[in-house]
Amino acid sequence: MVKRIAAILFIFVCTSAAWAILGGSILARTFSADDSLRDRVASTWGMPHSQLPPQAHFGEEVERVVERVEDGKTVQRTVKETRTVPLTLEASRVEVALDLEHRQKGLLWYSTYKVGFQGSFTFQNPSAEPRNVQFELPLPAAQAVYDDLRFSVDGQPVAVQHAEGKVRAERQIPGHASAVLDVSYRSQGLDNWSYRFGEAVAEARDFRLRAVTNFKDVDFRENSLSPTEKKETDNGWDLTWTYKNLVSGFKIGIEMPEKLQPGPLAGRISFFAPVSLFFFFFLLFLITTIRGISLHPMNYLFLAAAFFSFHLLLAYLADHISIHTAFVLASATSVFLVVSYLRLVVGMRFAAIEAGLTQFVYLVLFSYAFFFKGFTGLTITIGSILTLFVVMQVTGRVNWESIFANAATKRI
Repeated sequence: MVKRIAAILFIFVCTSAAWAILGGSILARTFSADDSLRDRVASTWGMPHSQLPPQAHFGEEVERVVERVEDGKTVQRTVKETRTVPLTLEASRVEVALDLEHRQKGLLWYSTYKVGFQGSFTFQNPSAEPRNVQFELPLPAAQAVYDDLRFSVDGQPVAVQHAEGKVRAERQIPGHASAVLDVSYRSQGLDNWSYRFGEAVAEARDFRLRAVTNFKDVDFRENSLSPTEKKETDNGWDLTWTYKNLVSGFKIGIEMPEKLQPGPLAGRISFFAPVSLFFFFFLLFLITTIRGISLHPMNYLFLAAAFFSFHLLLAYLADHISIHTAFVLASATSVFLVVSYLRLVVGMRFAAIEAGLTQFVYLVLFSYAFFFKGFTGLTITIGSILTLFVVMQVTGRVNWESIFANAATKRI
């Protein structure tokens, strides 16, 4: 009996080492390709968007007295210079629509989205004279495509120029008058979207931003402002940020929810596999010992290989089909291998009921617990405690000394 237990433990340790190698290779294959795959996604879809507010300014010619050294003497000269006078952004009205569309590359899903941006920005000319004001809108990402870009001042379209990642236009504004810059575009991004009030601590007057999402699992970026109002819709959320006079270094930032990642999930399931096999071997050993069924260590070796086939098939199927479909196919394959094998070794009833049900609980259900983010550990813990309770109740009156002695006698 001792030699048999030692042989089963040796098989368990060797299989666990194989799972560790498989899990490491899955994670290495997943994350080593992440950078290149992310670049490929960004090259065809777009980078994360970080929108800054537009700016407006005009050039004003001023005279300035400077001192110069000429022929060894210090003289004063009046020079004319052009200084830049910024216009104050008095009000902002921004509408953003975020439509999440996950895309898979290899063993990873990427959170890609479509964005529709529309903003109305009111500027005040501080001069008493009409000025030719230049409006500039920084584009939120250099690596992105902007469709249906519209630029107008006081409802009138203006010709635009593109340079240094900005859209520029010029329009004459009367003295002390206000001008409303309307901009809109449609684009695509990756991972997150944000609106910044400035490069550092900045002021936002009479500000309102409304973001509508088509996803429920909304999260906000670190160092970002929470919405002042939020309303759940049929498909997602209607979020609003409203401020009268805000001074802050924070931004408005929305993280796109991640989809269940096939690569990391398959890796975690593989690393956890020894726990599933331990429970399976433990219960199988108890049942066969109590019933006097003889299973050779070679039988345990084939059963361990059938367990391993589940994780191996899952790891490589997830590359090509849905992780849920891959999980079902891998589970069915592994259970079929175990049941069909034990049918020949012991019998159909034992293979289908005792072994098949045990494998379904500790391989399939325990592994599926990893699909429930945040509840995996609790689910497995509850399952383990229930297993311990059932085993203790069933075997509480078993005379183990007699059973082990009978097993030794049978082998003699």
